[in-house]
Amino acid sequence: MNKNVPSRYSIIRKLTSLDSHINVNKKSAAVSHPSNMKEVKEKVHGTFYVVFISLLLDLLAFTMILPLLPSLLDHYRENDTTGLYSWLSRQVYFFQKMVGAPDKFNSVLFGGFLGSMFSFLQFVTSPIIGGISDVVGRKIVMLVCMVGISLSYVLWALSNNLVLFILSRILGGISKGNVSISMAIITDVSTINTRGKGMALVGIAFSLGFIVGPMIGAIFAVWAKQKTGNWFVVPALFALMLSIADVIYFAIFFKESLPKEKRAKHFAATLDHAKTLINVKDLFQFTAVKNIKSQDLKELRRLGLIYFVYLFIYSGLEFTLTFLTHHVFNYTSMQQGWMFFAIGLTMAIIQGAFVRRVPPHKTRSTGILGLWIIIPSFISVGLATGPLLLYFGLFLYAVSTAMVVPSITTLASQHGTEQQKGTVMGIFRSLGALARALGPIVASIAFWGVGSKITYLIGSIFLFWPVLALKDKV
Repeated sequence: MNKNVPSRYSIIRKLTSLDSHINVNKKSAAVSHPSNMKEVKEKVHGTFYVVFISLLLDLLAFTMILPLLPSLLDHYRENDTTGLYSWLSRQVYFFQKMVGAPDKFNSVLFGGFLGSMFSFLQFVTSPIIGGISDVVGRKIVMLVCMVGISLSYVLWALSNNLVLFILSRILGGISKGNVSISMAIITDVSTINTRGKGMALVGIAFSLGFIVGPMIGAIFAVWAKQKTGNWFVVPALFALMLSIADVIYFAIFFKESLPKEKRAKHFAATLDHAKTLINVKDLFQFTAVKNIKSQDLKELRRLGLIYFVYLFIYSGLEFTLTFLTHHVFNYTSMQQGWMFFAIGLTMAIIQGAFVRRVPPHKTRSTGILGLWIIIPSFISVGLATGPLLLYFGLFLYAVSTAMVVPSITTLASQHGTEQQKGTVMGIFRSLGALARALGPIVASIAFWGVGSKITYLIGSIFLFWPVLALKDKV
């Protein structure tokens, strides 16, 4: 969910690959010029570690819901006291009979709406929240976001009906601007020599969060089901505890990283920039990148479209995967937790052992290889009738995930000046958020209407375009 759910892996992949590329360049420079060794060994700012721990607490809480969503929607199908679930089911009844979708797949459709809604709220609010923090400072805005996230977990714990659960997701999506503010904080306190290390710490926090968080949620859900009817209360309260700890920790240990003399003077300018990250036409045209060479702009637009199409299709499988294993393979929450653990661990190993060591001249070929691998991944998952083919497909999925986005974003970072790179990466983050806002609902409608097999096979066909487009150099 993206979220993701915030999305779920894209930011890890963007940051670790870009920063690996930066560090490779610095190391090679140090070999050629021994005097540069002092710069390489420059100590990172203590704020980096504050951001790392804060993000880790946030992501552990956020990812707990991932393996629980199918079971939660099944719970509301049977126990929703407001009648909203029944009303929604009646609204899609005509189309359901027309396509022959079983009642149990309604949860896939409703889950797709929730996932897309959460990501869309992130897409809209994150640039605005970041712009506000440019004017009033990082700490107060970050704390407001954290409090909003905590309140969303309160609503989740109290959500004995579907209305409250939806409200909790809405509040969580609106408040999920803490990731973009964390990036801004790293930029505030880093130098050219230490920024890579700071961003790498952010990537590690995401990796750990998405490996451990789903397992925690699954363990609590299994335990709670034996104790109470509203089994989701225990994981929700644990997520709340983590988020409160995050608020307290950040309030005590974080010192404002953006002094008043460096802040933007007016909201108008910062919000105008945020507008270019929300306007879809401006996004794809890279309007926010000023005074750039026409050839660079053309390549950025092409890479941006490749990135969007890939993530649009990819996020559909990513989101519906829990529903596939729940409805088709009858996975429990614990089995889904182990599945996410295996995917996250594979990604972390591939990123650490291979992707971070890819030399610059092989970045494009690495991305192309990853895009080829995702195609048989979709085919394997779509055709799977047992665990062997399913896990083979998921292994390819994890390997491809670790390779593609880091490669594409690294290629994008090679265009424009140093001053323009931050804007370029901001546009790519917004393109990713938009893809994740649209992908889940489209894939969920397809899953609901024609089934998982046809959905994933069609997705594998459309994935040929990104790989062929990336092979075709401008």
